[in-house]
Amino acid sequence: MTGDTRTSFKLAFAQLNPVVGDIEGNLDMARKARASLGKADADLIVFTELYLTGYPLEDLVLKPALQLAAREACQALARETADGGPALLMGLPWGEGDAVYNAVALLAEGRIEAVRYKVILPNYGVFDEKRVFASGPIPAPIEFRGLSLGVPICEDIWTDEICQALVEAGAEILVVPNGSPYWMGKQATRYEVAETRVAETRRPLAYLNQVGGQDELVFDGGSFVLNADGELAVQLPAWEEALVVTEWRREDSGWHCLTEPVAAVEEGEAANYLACVVGLRDYIDKNGFPGVVLGLSGGIDSALVAVMAVDALGADRVHCVMLPYEYTSQESLSDAETIAKALHVRYDILPIHEGVDGLSKCLEDVLKGAPGDFTLENLQSRTRGTLLMAISNKLGPLVLTTGNKSEVSVGYATLYGDMNGGFNPLKDLYKGQVYALSRYRNVHRPKGCLGPDGLIIPESVLTKDPSAELKPGQRDVDSLPPYPVLDDILNCLVEQEMPVPEIIARGHAPEIVKKVEKMLYLAEYKRRQAAPGVKITERNFGRDRRYPITNKFRERT
Repeated sequence: MTGDTRTSFKLAFAQLNPVVGDIEGNLDMARKARASLGKADADLIVFTELYLTGYPLEDLVLKPALQLAAREACQALARETADGGPALLMGLPWGEGDAVYNAVALLAEGRIEAVRYKVILPNYGVFDEKRVFASGPIPAPIEFRGLSLGVPICEDIWTDEICQALVEAGAEILVVPNGSPYWMGKQATRYEVAETRVAETRRPLAYLNQVGGQDELVFDGGSFVLNADGELAVQLPAWEEALVVTEWRREDSGWHCLTEPVAAVEEGEAANYLACVVGLRDYIDKNGFPGVVLGLSGGIDSALVAVMAVDALGADRVHCVMLPYEYTSQESLSDAETIAKALHVRYDILPIHEGVDGLSKCLEDVLKGAPGDFTLENLQSRTRGTLLMAISNKLGPLVLTTGNKSEVSVGYATLYGDMNGGFNPLKDLYKGQVYALSRYRNVHRPKGCLGPDGLIIPESVLTKDPSAELKPGQRDVDSLPPYPVLDDILNCLVEQEMPVPEIIARGHAPEIVKKVEKMLYLAEYKRRQAAPGVKITERNFGRDRRYPITNKFRERT
């Protein structure tokens, strides 16, 4: 520690939404944040983990040209701190020889004054940092204008080793830049981890998290400060960018953050809904799509996707299309029209009779004498998918697919049909959650959402039996267990990896459990070809749960 003469300190949080690979754009946002926070006399502005390049980078971080561009941007920003304004703690990848580190750099007095590396590299779930980063040594505190800052990076606070070492070396405040993605209950886990480190070290902890979507991941922000006694002194909002200056005073017991009004952080259905909206918005905007198009069937799944799309992008960027065939009910036609009118979106009706009949006639000779099966049903779905893709090709909007996690789990979807699309907001939501979020949105209009207030999804959509309407009188329960039963079994199999005998012991029929297990395994080849979608649960398909396609294992009961 350089001394204890300093008695006050202003630490600013830059809770921003960086874009992976857009170094110039992220640099411009950082400059604007510095100019704004400088007016509030901030001493130091902390940015999130790997802010300068965006996070997560995956294998892009191994590209030497990206490492060089990030270093040059960091050096340019460092030179600008010679103006006497706020210093910066900037996250970026840092190449040294053959190694690349997940690093944070102190930019002050016109230069890069210090660099520290992340030590504990997560290698579970959505994280595989050991694949691309080298682990740094135990870091020393960063000395800054009369105080000693410990700067553990994200995962470094999830065990006691790094924070304890920093405090033993003289750290007075722990400043933690993060790239911590959302899943249900994550904020409570962050509080628990941070509170544990504060209790162990008896040091205040400033936790900064990024906000916004990056492919399947969405980051919820929700940055906060805990004082050394565990008091929640500052709580930034979730799901939105924020620039906030926190004020600190040195007291007899050490540094203390002055309390600020604590923002309410959304939980439960509100958080899940905003995760889907923010993830969808950023996927569309960051990838440069003008808008989205989707099939609006009159069912619950496409209804919720349509509402989320309008909430994310605005009605003028959403195109809904009803694609009826002879099995489409009048109720579905009416419900789809009602939803489209409530949302004020462009709505077209494209009957698919000619397309399906033409394909059927084309196959007539080849399939003559073959036994009946699902082929005609799949042709309907694939005709719809082809028409939506044609609209996308010609007009530019991204096709949204609308299958929920219950259907995705058991393969109750058609490849190159209703699975067509570039993004799926419902991919990690079970059917029961789809109903819950639909009812939630009919009552609440969450912050930042661009859609209308009030009831949007008719009660008839919420109460009718789910059906793909691909044959007369069809209902989902003809092929699947009732969704409450299916969802519970899938939760046991997917989220908990629960042994089959234990699932049966919960009261489920053995033959149903085995059927669902078989469907889950057999559908892996479909999931490998599915569109990406927002991660909501702890075990989403693709990044968290990675199963082989070829798999003969089945549990004994």
